[in-house]
This record gives sequence, structure tokens and C-alpha cells, in this order.
Amino acid sequence: MFRALRPVFTRPSGTVRTCVLLVLLAATGIAILELVREQTGTPGFFVGLGLALLPVAPLMAAFRWLGRAAPAPWPQLLFCFGWGACTAALIAILANNFATEWIAAATADPSGADRLGSVAIAPVVEESAKAAALLLVFAFQRRHFTGPADGFVVAGFTATGFAFTENILYLGNAFVQDLADGTGVLDSVTAATFFVRVVLSPFAHPLFTVLTGLGAGAAAVSVRRSYRICLPLLGLAAAMGMHALWNGSSQFGDHGFYIVYACVMVPAFGLLGWLAVRLRHRRLRAVADELALYAAAGWLTPAEVPALASMPARSLARALARRSGGRAAGRTVARYEADAAALALLRNRARRGGPPLKADFARREKELLHRLWQRRATAGPALARAAVLEELLPPRTQAPDPAGRVTVADPAAVPAPRREEPRQDAPRQAEPRREEPFLRRSGPWTPATPAGPPSIRPCVLPGGDGVR
Repeated sequence: MFRALRPVFTRPSGTVRTCVLLVLLAATGIAILELVREQTGTPGFFVGLGLALLPVAPLMAAFRWLGRAAPAPWPQLLFCFGWGACTAALIAILANNFATEWIAAATADPSGADRLGSVAIAPVVEESAKAAALLLVFAFQRRHFTGPADGFVVAGFTATGFAFTENILYLGNAFVQDLADGTGVLDSVTAATFFVRVVLSPFAHPLFTVLTGLGAGAAAVSVRRSYRICLPLLGLAAAMGMHALWNGSSQFGDHGFYIVYACVMVPAFGLLGWLAVRLRHRRLRAVADELALYAAAGWLTPAEVPALASMPARSLARALARRSGGRAAGRTVARYEADAAALALLRNRARRGGPPLKADFARREKELLHRLWQRRATAGPALARAAVLEELLPPRTQAPDPAGRVTVADPAAVPAPRREEPRQDAPRQAEPRREEPFLRRSGPWTPATPAGPPSIRPCVLPGGDGVR
């Protein structure tokens, strides 16, 4: 009986999950659109929408910059933005209004209910609703959640979407109030609201939610089960605490807002900015260290490794490919770079003893290596040429040892690519039998000697003089 029922409880396919999430986002988007338009009126809605759009592009570009070392798919990032702008905002508006009305009815003090709702209810509801996006990404796209940097980016896009919808509401209501009072532009509530929310503190909501993202990202690579449970909760609690402090700053006197802004928000923003730069640098170093092993095994040329660990060299390689092969070649190089970075972080995560099983690592590694091998004819010469132009090649790469290998201290075992078959007119030399590249088991947990690089014909980059 249970065997007959087992197929009913299988995990839904990716297509089904995507359709369900798209329907959810569409439904909540329509609902939040009508709700905000009803509260602000049509003129206020369009004014708020135009003003709220201004900080969105810079914030998204900043978080995308952090994730460029191992870029997450754009559909995933747009889903996070849509979740924050639609689903999380709708949950927050409905829950906050319900809680505030209930407290006002119970205490017969509407002003006190508003203050309590702003400090105690809103931070809990809003940060929990935004954290749900991180939970969904971790549950269904765990392969793209490889550390704190991924949590940083996912949380940033989610919070940017949430702040976008909230700014429409606040700016639209302010504009309606100014229309009713006939206030001038410079003395208007709209100008003051715009200055506080868009100029002074566009990073407020991203700053809160990034704390949750850092906790979730650290948990994704933690070995201990207790850490994987406690770190996200600790990050969520910190986000709620910062949010409550920010919302309650007006209760600290006439200058409470400026004190909290100068003494808490600005230092916290600077600290997170420094952390973002450090996380990006550490990711690029991990890419260089791990890809050196695959270069020693023959999957990459030694010149590709420093190019893949340098963002200017990656950009130059894509430009070189587009110049010689058109947009299709540029996209091929971009996918090659993303797959190479994902492969490096996959091995780095497994080496540190992360949660994924060995079988999952071998399957994912096989998939990424296969995609790299298919695109290396186009991407390899472009990256090698970019490494030369950016002067990234160390002396040991320009003058390899007689064996033609890259020396790596204590490398982990990696699968070797297929060697080229000897020509028919050349005498066949006896050599030991080698296993197929995708049949050799690979594990980052046991050290072994890497296989030698394959013997491939030189490849000349079209439109250039680089020979690989």
C-alpha cells in the first residue's frame, strides 16, 4: 500500500515549482497594486512609483556587484525582488494593520497602538516575511547558496523590492496630503519623506535583511547541525532588533532619529560595505585556488585561472569574444566563467565539510565539467588572451616546468579530461589504460596526484594573435 502511495509524495518538478511561485507572485502583485492605489489614490500612486524607482537600480547594481564573482541566475534574483515587492509587502501591510487595530481596540489608545505596532509588531512581521524568500531559495536552489555572499545578495534583492513598495505607499500618501494642504514643493511632506527615505536611508531595509542573509549563508556551509539551525535565527533576531531600533528612534526625543542614524545606521552600513568587499575578495581567491587543481588535471589551461579570478579580465574576455565571434561568443564566455566559478565554490564548500553529500558533489561536478568542456574552444582562448593583456600571468605559468604541469601543493583528486586520440599515420605507442573522464570518482576529501593536461592542438583566438 505504501509503495503504491509513494509516487504521490514525490518532490514536485522544477516546472511545477516555478509555475506555483509565478502564480503566487502574480496574485500578490495584483493585490498589493490595488491596495496601495486604494490608499494613495491614482495620482499619489504614480508620483510615489516614480520617486520610489530612483534608488532601485543603484541598490540592485551594488548587490549584483557583490555576486559577480559567482553570479546567481537572474530569474532567481528577480524572484527575490518580486517576493519582497509583492508577497512580503502584502503580508506586512495586512498583518501590521490587523495587529494595530486589535491593539487599539484592546487598549482604547490608537496613538499608543501605532507606536507599539511600529516598534514591536512591524519589525517581526516584515523581517519574517522577507526571510521567507531566503528559505525558499535555500530549499529549492541550494546549489546557488554556497556561503554568506549568496545570502547577502539574495537578502539585498528581497529587501530592495520590499523598500520599493513601501516607498510608493509613503511617498504617495505624502503627495496626497500636500495636495489637500496646498503646500509648496520645497516645504512639502513629499520632499521631506523623499529626503529621509530615498536620500538618507535607502539602505535601511537592505541593511536589516542582510543580517538574516548572512546568518543563512553561514549556516549553508556549517558542519554542525546546531549552527545550521541557530545562525539563521540569530541573523533574523539581529535584523528584527535593528529594525525595531530604527522605527523607535523617534521615541528618543527630538534628535533621536539623527542620533540613531549617525551612531548606529551609518557605522553598520560602513561595516557591511567593508564585509561585502571582503567576501568578494575571498570568493575570487577561492576561485583561483580551486581552479588551479582543475588546470593541473587538464580541464583548464594555466593562463585561464588568473583570468577567471579577476573581474576585469573576465569582462575583457567577454569583450574579446564578442569582437571576434559576436554576441553568441560573448554569452558563451559568460556562461563558461559562471560555470567555472560555480565549480570552484562547489569544491571549496565540499572541502570545508559542508552539508552536501559526496554523491551530490560528484554529480554536480560532472555536470559543470561537461559544460566547461563544451565551451572551452571559444572561452579558453579569450580568457588566455585577457590574462596576457591584463598582465596576470605569473612567471611559473609563462615558463612551465619540463613536464608541462602546474605545480600545486597537495592537490585534491579531480577527474582527468579525455585525451585526444593519436593520428592514424603516427605509430601508436603503448600507454596505460585511462578511465573515461566522467567515470572516475572525484572527491575533495582525499588528496591524490592530479592527472596531466590533455594533448590538444593549439587554438588561435579569431581576430587576435593569442595561441593556446
